[in-house]
Amino acid sequence: MSIVEPALHDSLRALKLSGMLQTLDARLIQANAGELGHLEFLQVLCHDEITRRENMAIQRRIIKARFENQVTLEEFDFAASPKLPAAQIRDLAALRWLQAGESVILYGPVGVGRTHVAQALGHLAVRRGALVRFTKTSRALADLAGGHADRTWAKRLGELVRPDLLILDDFAMRELTAVQADDLYELVSERTRVAKSVVLTSNRSPVDWYPLFPNPVVAESLPDRLINTSHQVFMNGPSYRPNKRPAASATKTDTK
Repeated sequence: MSIVEPALHDSLRALKLSGMLQTLDARLIQANAGELGHLEFLQVLCHDEITRRENMAIQRRIIKARFENQVTLEEFDFAASPKLPAAQIRDLAALRWLQAGESVILYGPVGVGRTHVAQALGHLAVRRGALVRFTKTSRALADLAGGHADRTWAKRLGELVRPDLLILDDFAMRELTAVQADDLYELVSERTRVAKSVVLTSNRSPVDWYPLFPNPVVAESLPDRLINTSHQVFMNGPSYRPNKRPAASATKTDTK
């Protein structure tokens, strides 16, 4: 049972400090035991509220990011593939590239963990206060295509430009139509203009992107914009996915 007076409950709620109620009883016990002085009690209680608000803000940004999976770089098993550039990936975790408005290209064969690392970098950015958006490239293009149909293209483009970090998963999977190439060009150009970062994952090397664009001018301009402002990470090695599978049962039925 709470030892706090109901009137104090009401006052804290009126001041939008109701989160303090979560730790107030425990802090009062510490204060009564002589573990906290008056100013320390107030300082610790304020710190509890600040921490609570920061955690809530992180959760809101995670929801807005629309990650497929809640993964972190700490969870990634670099030992599963000694060929992976672990030092380079860990260096990216410092997010200096994000502060500089630079981008990251993670490329390599299927299953090596490109999407995991991309989302983990996005999760780090969220914890640093950045607004992040994760989407499959095909889904982003479909969304922009819908904007052409209902005349909301500018609004939809703005939603993809707004985040501090945009993660485009499965980039350059297949040949693009002229409209898709133009939409990508506008998206990348706008984000480059405002110095906002992009993380791309692709199973193709950046040098193999050019033939996917039907317009030679766009084919020359767009990949160059991405490549020349990006940290390129070649992720090679065996598939990471078998490590994520549920363990198969080793029990066999005796049929004798």
